[in-house]
Amino acid sequence: KPHTMYRWIFLAVELLIYSIRVYFAEGWYIVTYALGIYILNLFIGFLTPQSLESQEEEADGLKLPTRDDDEYRPFTRRVPEFVFWWGCVKAIAIAFVLTLFQIFNIPVFWPILLIYFIVLFVITMKRQIQDMLTRGYLPWSKPKKKYIAGDIPGKVSK
Repeated sequence: KPHTMYRWIFLAVELLIYSIRVYFAEGWYIVTYALGIYILNLFIGFLTPQSLESQEEEADGLKLPTRDDDEYRPFTRRVPEFVFWWGCVKAIAIAFVLTLFQIFNIPVFWPILLIYFIVLFVITMKRQIQDMLTRGYLPWSKPKKKYIAGDIPGKVSK
């Protein structure tokens, strides 16, 4: 993962510049709302494991380990970190370019869009977290267990 921290710093700076542009221009709220929806969609893919992408896979018996003695499988995302980052960078750049054209400055009452986005975010994340709890996965990999010589897996030590 080369330059991970620098990539995310670049994304934060890009988002800050876009936010300042929209704030001082006092417009382009529809563009910003569409940007938020797109990034939320990417984020859900980032949190979702690849193995749970479709219900057919679950029916075929492909499941994440649920017990300690199951085979170790690292968390593989449906949308990898780099793809998530790159999608956000491109989307913010496109949204910034759209703010340069008055045709995309559609007059709307922005507080309604903000409230609707917050409600959509809360409902979506609630559903995603419930899915995580139901299926027993976390969106990060736990390190593989290492056994010390002489340890017997499954044996409880006092």
